[in-house]
Formats: sequence, structure tokens, C-alpha cells
Amino acid sequence: MATKCTKCGPGYPTPLEAMKGPREEIIYLPCIYRNTGTEAPDYLATVDVDPKSPQYSQVIEASEIQAKCNVSSLHTSHCLASGEVMVSTLGDLQGNGKGSFVLLDGETFEVKGTWEKPGDAAPMGYDFWYQPRHNVMVSTEWAAPNVFKDGFNPAHVEAGLYGSRIFVWDWQRHEIIQTLQMTDGLIPLEIRFLHDPTATQGFVGCALSSNIQRFYKNEEGTWSVEKVIQVPSKKVKGWMLPEMPGLITDILLSLDDRFLYFSNWLHGDIRQYDISNPQKPRLAGQIFLGGSVVRGGSVQVLEDQELTCQPEPLVVKGKRIPGGPQMIQLSLDGKRLYATTSLYSAWDKQFYPDLIREGSMMLQIDVDTVNGGLKLNPNFLVDFGKEPLGPALAHELRYPGGDCSSDIWI
Repeated sequence: MATKCTKCGPGYPTPLEAMKGPREEIIYLPCIYRNTGTEAPDYLATVDVDPKSPQYSQVIEASEIQAKCNVSSLHTSHCLASGEVMVSTLGDLQGNGKGSFVLLDGETFEVKGTWEKPGDAAPMGYDFWYQPRHNVMVSTEWAAPNVFKDGFNPAHVEAGLYGSRIFVWDWQRHEIIQTLQMTDGLIPLEIRFLHDPTATQGFVGCALSSNIQRFYKNEEGTWSVEKVIQVPSKKVKGWMLPEMPGLITDILLSLDDRFLYFSNWLHGDIRQYDISNPQKPRLAGQIFLGGSVVRGGSVQVLEDQELTCQPEPLVVKGKRIPGGPQMIQLSLDGKRLYATTSLYSAWDKQFYPDLIREGSMMLQIDVDTVNGGLKLNPNFLVDFGKEPLGPALAHELRYPGGDCSSDIWI
């Protein structure tokens, strides 16, 4: 689609055509200094990911990010066919929950208003994905910013302050038409339709309950949800709770809708599932990239349904990697996966204090797209602890011309 906010992109007509596009050469990452002790503005880092470049695996540019609007806790952005950009919010200006959607001009990024009808915002917000061909949008919920901003408090879970619903919206009427209350689906964060625009199904990662749920259009024409993957918690000693969830914080789908990837930020692994049968995903690859249960750390695993021993700490180019894999991005051809290690500065400080002191990391994993499998690239490491103003926390990863987690085909 030719729009103002996408007219500079390659404009692939289908997801399968996008897989034939050129190899990525740079990646953009928003970076922050919050809670690190450095007083400096947020910035956008440009990382060189071209193996032929002498600056490969380095930050080659940093641009200060200037806030354009006075709203609370912005999260996901998608371009619309109108040329506008739509951005989800998590709360109002007082930090209370409010799942609204801000519309920005696609060229100037000036605020134009909200997408939903006045008074029709969801109770809480986080991520969203839309599919105009089926007149539908789906959105998720984390919690009100006042709940999560200072760290994770288990009492807030017992009090019901964290989300467990998917909101289904009428795309044309801009209103909620169905609320899917998930069974065992605490903190649904990232949500993805299949890339095929004719598909009427997708997946959502539920962080705290550590499972993947499939949402789909049922025979009655409404929407349903079912759990299709469960990551078992580990019984531990030396942690804040007797059982540690994986904490699924990001998911994405390959452009051919064959593989689902997700990160377990606390357990420290990234998983690859074959979703040729979306109702029965099959584990095809797994790699550990740090995490809270590494051997020799402060946490002792007492009972593990999956592993026979605790994984070794990850060392890349002589650097022990703090934190665990969090945000992930896949190359268009599906052969390279990139990951960063910071979730949210207050939660970083609580669960991985070394991230605050040392900064986050960016890693690259080679993907077997034939048989499945994940292998670390030992020659790639971006250490954001070496930034000129001090250790920084890098977050999501984006390509200049679009990627697996931002492009929507209509």
C-alpha cells in the first residue's frame, strides 16, 4: 500500500515477496538512560549489521528523541492506509490504566486525536494488531503504569491489577465488540496475526503465565482463544518466589507463517516453534542467552520439568551477558534473529541489577529455516554499556523498510 508513512519503504506486495528482499544492513533501536544514574535524553541508536562493513556490530549513529505529544506510556506503533500512524497507550496522564490509540500525522508526527470513539478506550492497553480484510483489530493489556512503574509486586497479581484479556475491535466502527477473558493468560503482551492477510488467527504471548495462546475466528463468526504452548515454571531457591515463570516478553512470526519465536526473559532462552499446524505448535529450536537460572548464579533450581542441569552463563567476545533475551527481531528471509536484553528499567533494576550497571546487549542468532534450530553468532555483540554517556538500555529493534513485527498486509 502506498501511504505517507510508508512511501519510502520497499512496499512488498506480499509477505512471501518480502522474504526475497535484500539483507538488512542497519537496525534502529530506541535507547534510554532511566534508572542508570546517567541524566541524558532518550536516543535512537543505529547499529551496523552488515558483515561486510568495517563497522559491523557497532553503533554508528545516535539521534536524540524529542517527545512530540503529552501522553502516558506509548507502546506499539503501526502505519495505517490513511497515511497516519497509530500508537497504543498504557495509561492516562495520572498513570491510571487506559488502552487508547493516538493518531499521528504520518509526515509531521503531530497528534491528530485518538482512533477510538470518545470514552471507548479499553481499561488497560499494551500491544495491538489490525486486519482490515476481516474488519478487526485486537489489543492486549499489561497493567496501569502506576502498577508496574516501580517494579513487580506479587501482591498486585493477587489483587487483580494485571491484565488477562484480549480486546476485539470493530475496525470500521472503532469500538470494542468482544472481550476475550483468557484462562491462565496473565499479562498478555505481544500479539500477532498471521502475516497472510486472509488468515483469521494469530498468537499472543502471556508473560506471567508463560504461555502462548491462539486466537481465532470461530464457526459462529465471533472470536475465541485457546492455550497452545505452556512453558513450565521452575521451582527455585534464592529468588523472590518459590517458582520462577519463564516470563514471555516478546513473540514474532516469520513472514511465511511457518515459525513462531518467543523469548523467556527470566529463564533466559529463545524458542522456535513450527506452527505449520497452528493448533499444535512443535518445538523446533531453543537457545539460552543468559537469564536468571544460569549455573553459578544466585538462584538454585530445585525442580525443572525441562532441563537436567542449569545452563552455563553466556560469554560473547569475552563479555559475560547480563540479563536475558527480551525484544527480538527476525530478518526478512527468516535466517537471522536479533535480540536485546532490557525489558523496562524498573524491572531491569529489580531482576537484573547488572543491566543497570553494565547496560544492555544486542545479540544475533543464526536460524535453520529448513529443519529448525538456533545457533549463536559468536562474532556479533553490541555492548550498550560502552556508550559515550554511560551504560544505556536498548529496547526494540526495527529495520528502515519494515519488518516482521511492524508490517501489516491488507
